Amino acid sequence: MSSSENDSNKATAETKTPALIPALIDFQNISVVRGNKLALNNVTLRISQKEHVAILGPNGCGKSTLIKTITRECYPLYSPDSRITIMGEQRWNVFELRLLLGIVSNDLMAICRTDTTGRDIVLSGFFSSVGIFSNHHLEPDQLKRADAALADVGALHLADRPVVQMSSGESQRILIARALVHEPQALLFDEPSNSLDLFMQRDLRETMRKLAQSGVGIVLVTHQTADIIPEIERVVLMCDGRIAGDGRKEDMLSEERMSALFGFPTRINHRDGYCHVW
Repeated sequence: MSSSENDSNKATAETKTPALIPALIDFQNISVVRGNKLALNNVTLRISQKEHVAILGPNGCGKSTLIKTITRECYPLYSPDSRITIMGEQRWNVFELRLLLGIVSNDLMAICRTDTTGRDIVLSGFFSSVGIFSNHHLEPDQLKRADAALADVGALHLADRPVVQMSSGESQRILIARALVHEPQALLFDEPSNSLDLFMQRDLRETMRKLAQSGVGIVLVTHQTADIIPEIERVVLMCDGRIAGDGRKEDMLSEERMSALFGFPTRINHRDGYCHVW
């Protein structure tokens, strides 16, 4: 075989390689019931690994249920035409799956013991738990990595502070460190700016930008368009448990679409890669 033929075959193989990488999530006709409510209604959605995506919609539209379905806290109803794969697999040991995902959710802080420290929360990322318990065996390397993750988010001074004594902004930094400590393949942010003041919102968005620029995949769930950092190029709109739109950020964040999504006439201001709606 000639050198030119070898080069051609190599180029063809390299072109095909990305298609062989399984999607982060691939939902086909997924419905989820929570309580008496159909929280997800026949949702089809595919998100690639390393992709930066925002899932935007009003409160109660099903965004958080979507995240909980990814992390296996919620399971879809059986239907012969439905299918769900995460990183190419239909079945997962839930603890192994969560070690591949970094989850930033205020729900985690709500169920922690009041004496749980910042370092304990970060270390719990190695065990997919909400604290360190007697059955957990900590390796010296894990302790070192936990402190490094705290330092990376400017929260090393919170290592020994109980979570009950932390502000909302301090808690958020701890949760991000927890999500990063085991070097996940993707980060899931569930309404991360809730309860943060303006300064901490800006700090959070700068942290998300650095993470996106480092190459890690990000799925951001929010009802605030201002949370959608410039590095996010795709926006999925949700309403009443359904996908109401999916495409380029510039196309989705229009006055017409935002007015329909949130139910009132909106005005939009684009500045420095951010979109502000009022």
